[in-house]
Amino acid sequence: MILYLHGFKSSPQSFKSQVLERVLTELGLGQRWCCPQLPASPAAAIQLCHQLIEQRQLTHPSEELIIIGSSLGGYYAHVLAEHWRCKALVLNPAVQAPRDLKTQVGTHTMYHSEQPFVFLPEYVDELAAMQIHSVYNPERYFLLASRDDEVLNYQEMLAFYQDSQGLLLLGSDHGISDFELYLAPILHFIHS
Repeated sequence: MILYLHGFKSSPQSFKSQVLERVLTELGLGQRWCCPQLPASPAAAIQLCHQLIEQRQLTHPSEELIIIGSSLGGYYAHVLAEHWRCKALVLNPAVQAPRDLKTQVGTHTMYHSEQPFVFLPEYVDELAAMQIHSVYNPERYFLLASRDDEVLNYQEMLAFYQDSQGLLLLGSDHGISDFELYLAPILHFIHS
C-alpha cells in the first residue's frame, strides 16, 4: 500500500497527489495507491488511516506499506510510520503541528472545493496528544524540505529529520509547485 496523506484544507485532488497517482499508475503500481479525504479532526484522520492500513493488510499481507504525507499530512505520516514501522516520505512536513495549527482554529474554505472546513480548538489538543518528538529510525524516512517554504520553517524540518535521507529544495515553495522535478529520488525511495 502506498498511502498518501494530503495537507491542511487540501484533498486527494492536490497537485502532488495527482502527479504521484498518475506516475505510479504508469509504473503498474496504481493498485497500491490510496489517498483518502482526511477529516478535520486529527484523531479521526489517524483512526481512518489505521483502518485503511488494517484492511489492506488483510487482503495483501505481504505488500510493503509506504506512507507519503505533505505538510500536516507529513505530521500524520510520521505518527503512522512510527506505529507501523514502515517507510515514510515527508514533503514539507509540519513537525510542530500543534503550535503551527493553533493559529488556524476557525472556519476555512477547502482548496479544491467551496466546502467549508472547520478546525476546532480541541483539534490542537488531538495533535499534541499524538505528537512524536523524535525520529526513531531515520533510515526509514525521506524528507523533501523547501528552503523557501512560505508556511513552515525548513530549518525545523532539517533538524528534526537530520539523519534521514532527503533533499533540501532551493527555490521551491510550500506546495512544491515544481514537484515533478523530484520524482526520480522519490520513486527510488519507494522502490528501495
